[in-house]
Amino acid sequence: MQLRPIEDVAHEIGLGPDDLVRYGRHIAKISPDRLRALASRPPSGRIVLVSAINPTKHGEGKTTVSIGLAQGLRRIGKRVMPALREPSLGPIFGIKGGGTGGGQSKLEPSATINLHLTGDLHAITAAHNLLASLVDNAVYFRAPVEIDHRRITWRRVLDMNDRFLRNVVIGLGGKSHGVPREDGFDITAASEVMAILCLARDVPDLKARLGRVLVGFDRDGKPVTAKDLGATGAMAALLRDALLPNLVQTREGGPAFVHGGPFGNIAHGCSSIVATRAAAALADYVVTEAGFGFDLGAEKFFDIKCRAAGVWPRAVVLVVTAAALRAHGGDVDRKASGDDALMAIERGLANLDQHLANVRRFGFDPVIAINCFARDDEAELATIERACASRGVPAARFRGFAQGGAGAEELARLVVEAADRPPAEPRFLYGLDEPPVEKIRKIATAVYGARDVELTRDARNDVMRAMNLGYGGLPICVAKTHLSLSDDPSLVGRPSPFVLTVRQVRVVAGAGYLLALTGDIVTMPGLPAKPASSAIDLTDDGVIVGIE
Repeated sequence: MQLRPIEDVAHEIGLGPDDLVRYGRHIAKISPDRLRALASRPPSGRIVLVSAINPTKHGEGKTTVSIGLAQGLRRIGKRVMPALREPSLGPIFGIKGGGTGGGQSKLEPSATINLHLTGDLHAITAAHNLLASLVDNAVYFRAPVEIDHRRITWRRVLDMNDRFLRNVVIGLGGKSHGVPREDGFDITAASEVMAILCLARDVPDLKARLGRVLVGFDRDGKPVTAKDLGATGAMAALLRDALLPNLVQTREGGPAFVHGGPFGNIAHGCSSIVATRAAAALADYVVTEAGFGFDLGAEKFFDIKCRAAGVWPRAVVLVVTAAALRAHGGDVDRKASGDDALMAIERGLANLDQHLANVRRFGFDPVIAINCFARDDEAELATIERACASRGVPAARFRGFAQGGAGAEELARLVVEAADRPPAEPRFLYGLDEPPVEKIRKIATAVYGARDVELTRDARNDVMRAMNLGYGGLPICVAKTHLSLSDDPSLVGRPSPFVLTVRQVRVVAGAGYLLALTGDIVTMPGLPAKPASSAIDLTDDGVIVGIE
């Protein structure tokens, strides 16, 4: 496969050589001057949000569908830009593998995008850990603010799955080496700096958000922020280039932005506002995705990202697969066959029904993308199509993995039909003036199907402290398992009325939301018994292989 020079890719969306900051022949960032010019224009392109039912261990291919859909739209003559998230090294070396799509629906140069791209995640890691260093330095010197080392809330980050760093003790070795205290690491995708980068609209907004980051409390119980430590300017300097969207290409040579990468189960799961708005100023259609299922990434896309970005999508695509529906119907390992397999799919449709209700709750009738795999049975696919028809939602088989854009043309036409309808008015799930617990309850009962929510004593104290500090008016970001509508990953399908338990609520003041942690969700994943890294290698001629 021959990649196009990045200048040729840029020309397709009206960008010239002076609008680019090149990173080799096939990758570039948009120049600051051009980005400011784009930000001054209304984002007129039609935004298409791609989400999914709850994913399973089989992998549903939401990113593959997003890229393939963009290729399909381009094939039918539409000016289109996908705006997608950057991969994180942790999952690449862990269980998930690469994050650039698959088969003939892929972003290129895939290996470079997956591993380092332009260094955005490294810059985020550096900015985050600079602040962590300044926090402990303030503890050591008792200046510029006398922080209570027992009430520090700012942890460290690393873009790698490493369960052994979840809880650590630092400052050992004697007085000259620091003040001993408990600390811990999160993965970079869970960093508040990552969330800030993805929600900031420009440099002033970036610096304002960085300054509001809450790092702990002083000895009088007053909040201490990054601004109090004089950290804002240096952090922003580290993030200067990371704020610029990355321009790459699809496997068929179409332009694509890949920028920012917060996880959907831990953070808000959406690519950057900067890239989304720039894409909507450059193209007629923008394909973007939200992490994991609609209950996580898409809800946060509407209630957090759209609020901050001042945008609203024109169409929603919901990805389903036969394997996922079978799993949600109880056939997790695909052992059933014939009528038993079809019955599993029928039972699994209950999960789809909850997500259909969720999409409609935000004012859309979704387009269903049935992502087809070589192992799929025709009877199973036909069952899904009949189910969609009976529910009054259009559906198309997506064969983009094998066929690229040619396998997405039917889906592309349905999406154009949906996106060209009159725009819907923004319809948020809750008002910002509602109490935090009521916001959490609305998300849990309306989107997850819970009977109610229950906060632990620690979580109730967290909420009370957040309200006393003036953070009660922030939106909510729920950290929850992606494998279930509930907070229990073993409850597949559409669980009977359950109670969602919130065990902790963190103030994420810079990003601008309250993070409600549920279940056993961890902000630093671990590696599996056989990590994906064991299959990755560098050939003698310098080619990276094994990232799937």
